[in-house]
Amino acid sequence: MDEQQPYLSIVIPAHNEEKRLPKSLEQIDVFLKKQSYQAEVLIVENGSKDRTFEVASEYSAKFPYIRVIQVTTRGKGLAVKAGMLAARGEYRFICDADLSMRIDELPHFLPPYSTDYDIVIASREAKGARRVDEPEYRHIMGRVNNLIIKLFALGDYEDTQCGFKMFHKNVAEDLFRVQLMNGIGFDVELLFIAKKRGYRVRELPITWFFDPYSTMRLFDDSLKMIREIFEIRRNWRQGLYDRKEASQ
Repeated sequence: MDEQQPYLSIVIPAHNEEKRLPKSLEQIDVFLKKQSYQAEVLIVENGSKDRTFEVASEYSAKFPYIRVIQVTTRGKGLAVKAGMLAARGEYRFICDADLSMRIDELPHFLPPYSTDYDIVIASREAKGARRVDEPEYRHIMGRVNNLIIKLFALGDYEDTQCGFKMFHKNVAEDLFRVQLMNGIGFDVELLFIAKKRGYRVRELPITWFFDPYSTMRLFDDSLKMIREIFEIRRNWRQGLYDRKEASQ
């Protein structure tokens, strides 16, 4: 592997994250200093109305391995896509800015723990997972959304929506080039295409810490998810997810 190519890219979509970002970046820095491989962090500022871009830029000046990208149009899916396609790592990790999964769990997404997989997704529901300090009503909301996903799109996974996922570079470049969804359905879209492509996916149980600032809405998000699932299925039938070359 080219010594200039990072082994790991950590992609952090960031919308109005000026308060949570500093603590998370400090924790990531402590973690990376313990690793033997080269890594990069890409912060994708996404239409924030606070100082997220300025805070991210300050950390980029402090830590040379941090890069900052701006995507002015709102949409987590859009931000993640921009970061994953700009990343250079052999392995590329989507990481929520709140670090509701502790960064010390990241090695389990990489070889030798996950050698035989193309994609590893964090799961708050797989056997062995733990949810810390989550109110019961929020857990019910999550299970309702997951039931919708299992019924209409992906019956194989207990948790498609957790914000921590690892992709091998070849798989990332294949999937994110054809990704179309900008909203909450982008995770389902990626895994739906991955299943159709025959990629090997591991659902990894994690310890997850509830974030009281989450904006999940049961009724609105459930309706939106149903609409986006049927859009994904229609896109597949129409050939909109056919493989694209890097130059396209």
